Amino acid sequence: MGLTGDQHLTVEDLCARLGRLYGRPIHVIPLTLPRGSPDGLLVSADDRDFIVVEDRLAPVHQHQVMLHELGHFICDHETTPVMTPEASRLLLPSLDPDLVRRVLGRDHSNSEAEQEAEYVGSIIGRRISTWAVESTWDIPPEAEELVARLSALEKPIQRDRSE
Repeated sequence: MGLTGDQHLTVEDLCARLGRLYGRPIHVIPLTLPRGSPDGLLVSADDRDFIVVEDRLAPVHQHQVMLHELGHFICDHETTPVMTPEASRLLLPSLDPDLVRRVLGRDHSNSEAEQEAEYVGSIIGRRISTWAVESTWDIPPEAEELVARLSALEKPIQRDRSE
């Protein structure tokens, strides 16, 4: 994938990069999904893929759902088709239901495929994401010592074990 720890790469950029790599465009579609539905779905058509994400989720949660679904895409997880033509028309009205090859819905969160997708999505997220809204901010003088200690925990000193 060529991820070099680019913290300015967005999930959308990653979808475009993976789409070029696999020769299949990946589109992210935020939708209001019915209650009880998964928060995200990977929908594969003959020549392109769609990541459907619940639009009522907090942005950080949407981000994780998209990464999870990309984990399914990268791992090429197979499932049996679970979407009827009628459901396809409701979810993706602009897409011909006959073109939909499969929809990857969650069977249960303890399955090997779900764990693998979550792991892959988390690894990618660590490579491309920064959770800070801005890269710099003002620290009040009374909090400087606490921030320094917390920052030290985040980046521990590497010691030479031969000493």
